[in-house]
Amino acid sequence: MTNPRLYYIPSMPARSITLRAALPAVLIFTAISLSAVPKDKELAPRFNATTTGGEKFTNDSIKGKVVLLEFWTTWCGYCADEAGFVDKIGHDFAGKGLLLLAIDVGESKKTVKKYLEQHPRTCKIVYMEDTNLAAMYAATVYPIYVVIDRDGYVAGTQRGAGGEEALKRLLARGGLELPEDSDSE
Repeated sequence: MTNPRLYYIPSMPARSITLRAALPAVLIFTAISLSAVPKDKELAPRFNATTTGGEKFTNDSIKGKVVLLEFWTTWCGYCADEAGFVDKIGHDFAGKGLLLLAIDVGESKKTVKKYLEQHPRTCKIVYMEDTNLAAMYAATVYPIYVVIDRDGYVAGTQRGAGGEEALKRLLARGGLELPEDSDSE
């Protein structure tokens, strides 16, 4: 029979052993927690859009701009109500890097052209067949506003009419600097 060897373990206070074991566990837990923190913004889906004027836009071409995508239809009363201030915001803040693309959803070019003759818009209009954006953002209620920040991330979405101040708050989430009292512009 062999004699088991006994090893000398110096006595340590229980608190010291607990701290030595707990410290690495806490550090590992903290590292995992920090890497698992959900990002509040996701990268905008890859898209192509061509305006009625022939301008082409992609994710690459919009970098450095705050982009407001407005999904609308000719039959949407709320869209018609908000079109005036949406166009004004697009015009007023274009110099600060805002790009407004108004995407008509589910209607023919003929229908949209006829509507725009009677209800002109000053922003860049995109027909649904000239983009893949409506499908990507599940545009089924109108208006829908999506803001993409200067780095190409979706900064916020608003489904349904919310008024001018709500739209300005949404744009601020995208990094557009708005004056305290932007009504006076």
